[in-house]
This record gives sequence, C-alpha cells and structure tokens, in this order.
Amino acid sequence: MSNIRRSRSSSATALDLVDRTILARLQRNARVTNVEIARELGMAPSAILERIRKLEHRGVIQGYTARLNPQSVGLGLTAFVLVRSSEPVGSGSVGTSLAKVPEVQEVHHVAGEDCYLLKVRVADPEDLSRVLRERFGRLKGVRSTRSTIVLTTVKESTELPIPAEPARRRRGA
Repeated sequence: MSNIRRSRSSSATALDLVDRTILARLQRNARVTNVEIARELGMAPSAILERIRKLEHRGVIQGYTARLNPQSVGLGLTAFVLVRSSEPVGSGSVGTSLAKVPEVQEVHHVAGEDCYLLKVRVADPEDLSRVLRERFGRLKGVRSTRSTIVLTTVKESTELPIPAEPARRRRGA
C-alpha cells in the first residue's frame, strides 16, 4: 500500500462538496478515472487531478490498495484477538510489535481490561494457534490473549461514510 499520509490534521471541515464527492467516488472505486469524476461534476479532469493531489498531500487520502478475497489466497479464517500486556500505560511498544506480525491486519489500543484488539487472518485454527504461540507468545510484554473466531462475515468494509456537508460544531466545542 502506498503511504501518502502527511499529517493528522482535522481537515474534515475544510472539505467542500467537490472534495467529498471525489472521496466518495474513490472509495467505491479507486481506479475511477479523473475524466469520469470530472464528467460527473462538470469540471476539467486537470482540476480533479489537482484536487486529488491536494487531498493526498493533506493526508485525507492515505493510500490506494487492491482488496483481495482472503479465501482465494488461503486465508479463510478471521479472528479477533484481545491482547493483555504488561507494558507501562502509554508505552505502545507491544502494539508496535504486534503491528509487525504479517497475519495481523489491524491493531487497536483499547480501553478496558485488555490493551489491544487485533484483527487476524490465517489459514485455519491450527495456523491461528501457531500465530498465538510463536508470534504473540514470544513478544516481550504480552501477558495473555483471548480469541474469537469469525464464523460468517455479514459486512466488511473500509469505506467511510462521507456526509454531504461538514458536521456542525456543537455549542461549547
């Protein structure tokens, strides 16, 4: 995945309707051409390209990827794993180490008894056992894990809902 991220600025309020339309179209199909978007918006393709470049530079667009069918590449089992660590609060070193494990798709630092919630893709239950034992179990600071195996996925998406207008600020915010 190309990493275009530049900053973590709160730029949602700086997005106009054209930017929001471009983002919605790119999320549905990142291979859509600038000409197609330009036709839809009644703009020049060069103007669309410039907008996209600005969105990339600002970090609104963080990259482009191809979505693969996990079963087609032999990764038919999805599991969510809660990890409890013994690291000092705010350290993040265990999270960084977990993120380097190839089978881990997502790492979330969470509130509650556990420290991290992971989304893991593996071939089968035996492969999950191997990852838990050989990858997570050997990481310094990992105290325990709890796994939930996915039986059926009803919805899975990376698409964010793009409101047509920026959210209005609440009073006192």
